[in-house]
Amino acid sequence: MNSTDLSVLKASVDWLKGGHPVAIATVVQTWGSAPRPIGSWLAIRGDGQVTGSVSGGCVEDDLIRRVQTEILTNDLPEMVVYGISQQEAARFGLPCGGTLRLLVEPKPELAVLEAILASISEHQITSRTVDLLTGKSRLESGDRNEAFICNDHLMKTTYGPRWRMVIIGAGQLSLYTADFALASDFEVIVIDPREEYAEGMNREHIQFIKGMPDDVLLEIGVDSHTAVVALTHDPKLDDMALMEALKSTAFYVGALGSRVNTQKRKARLIDFDVTQEQVERLHGPVGLFIGALTPPEIAVSILAEVISAKYGVPIPKKM
Repeated sequence: MNSTDLSVLKASVDWLKGGHPVAIATVVQTWGSAPRPIGSWLAIRGDGQVTGSVSGGCVEDDLIRRVQTEILTNDLPEMVVYGISQQEAARFGLPCGGTLRLLVEPKPELAVLEAILASISEHQITSRTVDLLTGKSRLESGDRNEAFICNDHLMKTTYGPRWRMVIIGAGQLSLYTADFALASDFEVIVIDPREEYAEGMNREHIQFIKGMPDDVLLEIGVDSHTAVVALTHDPKLDDMALMEALKSTAFYVGALGSRVNTQKRKARLIDFDVTQEQVERLHGPVGLFIGALTPPEIAVSILAEVISAKYGVPIPKKM
């Protein structure tokens, strides 16, 4: 769940606790070019105050009017569609004639929203299934690989830190990288066995695990929503962790080091029984080449490359 939608969740809880009527709109389907992805939230209070976005501002004004005059008095969720025709898409400013399908819940359950908020604060992933015939929700443990579902009977969506960055090493560069990753809505885990680095990692929202990186990676599990970035510059720590990461389904694996050191590392990994195909997944030197020199600049380049991999954007080969 990204920070925008988390703010919607928090505001909805506060408004409901304050006795305000609230409707929550969720993007459930898009056609053409859509400004906001499926699962995005918008909360509308009875007096017209809103938080979040479902279209980047294209349909919000009309949706607020419909919620206030038609939907808030209903008991069951209602499907709202914008942009069915080219003319309507142009009227609402939907780009490229896009179409937007929203599920609007006029009676969100406070206890359910509070439970979701509590699970997110504990870095847990929760799945919510809404019965469209009754408007009632059911919560259960979720999985970061679960797909969004919406049909005539139910909507099922997942909340929590779907994207995760695991950083090997707890130095200054790691702290900058962690900060930028948090700002980009990643869950951040930093692993380092060295006692002298433990104190500096006492940071809110960053999970620090003191242990051997390869062992910890096996314990926490690395999946297709995980990026692993090795930043210790110490082969004893980086290489074993990279071996496990490259054998996993991690969507990105990168390591700090010069081009020469990267080639030496790849040769060592082959000796560790990592296949050539797996070794070629390693991004090194880590980060997009932007001429970065300082730790925060290098951290920016790392996040840029990780985000490129996250969205499947081709990453230029390192020369």
